[in-house]
Amino acid sequence: MKKVEIYTDGACSGNPGPGGWGALLRYRSATGQVYEKELSGGDASTTNNRMELTAFIEALSLLKEPCAVRFCSDSQYVINGLEKGWAKAWRARGWKKADKSPALNPDLWAKALDLAERHQISYVWVKGHAGHPENERCDQLAVAQSKAHGGRQN
Repeated sequence: MKKVEIYTDGACSGNPGPGGWGALLRYRSATGQVYEKELSGGDASTTNNRMELTAFIEALSLLKEPCAVRFCSDSQYVINGLEKGWAKAWRARGWKKADKSPALNPDLWAKALDLAERHQISYVWVKGHAGHPENERCDQLAVAQSKAHGGRQN
């Protein structure tokens, strides 16, 4: 099984507002050759959590076969939703949280869960804006997309 590292971040100018997401995928071949791919996108009217989830979905969508994935994000929403099984529980309850209130972003969570089931994923939370090189790069990609969609981040 191939081992892939995925780093993601989301950004939003206002919440909701213009937002963007960025992702970096890294694969090291058996010969030691390192391959990296960056991707990003955005939306003129979204939320930060939707951008964080979209980055996860878009990155996993690029994997053509089941992989061992080391997923790194500064989004506790995404990490906890997947690693702690919150999203699976919401889906099992018809997209309701434990307190019976509606779970937000069920469309994205459904896609994320379907994609995650194909892979062996270890989840790593990284502190945002703390000098982590890959997280900083993903933040740059996300902010650029947010600006391209009308955002005003500094």
